[in-house]
Amino acid sequence: MAVFAAAFITLGVADSYGQVNRIREIKSRMDEHNKNLTTLRARVTMVKRNNQLNDSETTIGTAIYAKRPGKDALVRIDWERPEESLAVIDGQYTMFRPRLQVAYKGSVKDATKPKGDKTTSNSALAFMNMSKAQLDANYEVALLAENVRLSSGVVTFHLQLTPKARTSYKSAELWVDKDGMPQQTKIIEHNNDSTTVLLTNLEKNVSLKKSNFELSLPRGTKIQKS
Repeated sequence: MAVFAAAFITLGVADSYGQVNRIREIKSRMDEHNKNLTTLRARVTMVKRNNQLNDSETTIGTAIYAKRPGKDALVRIDWERPEESLAVIDGQYTMFRPRLQVAYKGSVKDATKPKGDKTTSNSALAFMNMSKAQLDANYEVALLAENVRLSSGVVTFHLQLTPKARTSYKSAELWVDKDGMPQQTKIIEHNNDSTTVLLTNLEKNVSLKKSNFELSLPRGTKIQKS
């Protein structure tokens, strides 16, 4: 019995070391990919799930992203139905709702969960701009599964990120491809509501200008600041 117990303990330790090394390898791939990625254009599908009502809402749109050394990344997402646009420039967000002729503006850092808007999608995209050092400093990372095929057909590693300090959400999950690109993210709130963002039709390192991210607000648009 002692021999069998020792064998199981040895296997458990070996498996633990194996997972640690695997996670380190995945984070290194993410870090290398992050260094090489400058811009991105993609289709984006967001699913917001209300855990209490056991209901979900799916929205589809187009996203563009540009990394800027030493500055916050530029992000713009144009949703199709309902028609809405989100732009994040220099740490400030603008959410424009054409049907209401209203634009919401504010600081991304202050917008923990602003008015039920789709700004959470920007938080999901922010993981693309996160270095290995930032992941190590801010999250406990666990490998949930390997060879997970997304609905887009891409095969990924499935990671769980648990914040080391209290944040506006409970945890996050990443689905990372073999090149280190986060293809899908899931943000889980403290009440277990969640937002899942899937990227498809990726175009990396395309030519984008800062003006591509700016929203042109029609005359008469009401501005609400938070």
